[in-house]
Amino acid sequence: MQGAEGYMKAALREQIHTIIAEIPPGRVTTYGRIAAMTEGGTPRLVARALRELPAGHGLPWFRIITASRKLADHPGAAEQRERLAAEGVLLDARGRAPASLMWP
Repeated sequence: MQGAEGYMKAALREQIHTIIAEIPPGRVTTYGRIAAMTEGGTPRLVARALRELPAGHGLPWFRIITASRKLADHPGAAEQRERLAAEGVLLDARGRAPASLMWP
């Protein structure tokens, strides 16, 4: 049965990656919204899938923010802020992305 669990993990990871790839430039979404679009995912599993992305993956990881529309506290937060700003996603004085830019 361990093989089936491994397959499910791989299938869930693939669902998460597919959803991340669909986030349009200039838009953001949350870990929770992505989790809700999967079969059995949670916000923490979405975060884990992001941490495990291989180098050079090309997925727009930086378009994923917390439910409070802020950047998560992680080592790539400065880069995330820069990449979002380059796409026109500017955080307000409280560090929140505009609600109008939430996807989907």
